[in-house]
Amino acid sequence: MIAMQYSFSLPADYDMEIIDRRIRDKGPLLDGFPRLRFKAYLSARKQDDKAASTENLYAPFYLWDEAAGIDSFLSGPGFAAVSGDFGWPSVQTWIVWQADIAANPGDAKFATRDIRPIAPHCNLAALRENAMDDAKRAMAAGALATVAAFDPTEWRQLQFCLWPDVPGDQMTGETSQLYRVGHVSLPLA
Repeated sequence: MIAMQYSFSLPADYDMEIIDRRIRDKGPLLDGFPRLRFKAYLSARKQDDKAASTENLYAPFYLWDEAAGIDSFLSGPGFAAVSGDFGWPSVQTWIVWQADIAANPGDAKFATRDIRPIAPHCNLAALRENAMDDAKRAMAAGALATVAAFDPTEWRQLQFCLWPDVPGDQMTGETSQLYRVGHVSLPLA
């Protein structure tokens, strides 16, 4: 599996209702997309009483079964439309160590993402085990989905979680971002 995210930083005075409307209108278009485990349509706002951010963001997060799914999406009309509307983003990818998805990930209202550097010459097997344990603890704490992954190009690790409500103690500082979830696209039953 491969995790993927791109993000658009939007002006402080940007009307985020435009993003909300885009998610409502376009979100269901990826329901049942081949090789997609889930796509979480994420946004963050500077002025948000539950999930304040340092900037306005539109930042979809994807979990793919295989690279062919990423290629199909990035080469298709959906990505052409979003990059035409917001610009050509850098697309981050991570190799997944572990992904757990509850029966109801579509109920998610919030997401957390934590990206941390991996120190040179560290014990990657131990790091992977710790990340997998963190993911299991998040699921036990009520997460609807977790992804533990790493990027060996930039040497970074990722912890991503979908939540039904604002998580209590899951945010860990400057490497973390809290998002609102507008829609979760899932495989068709």
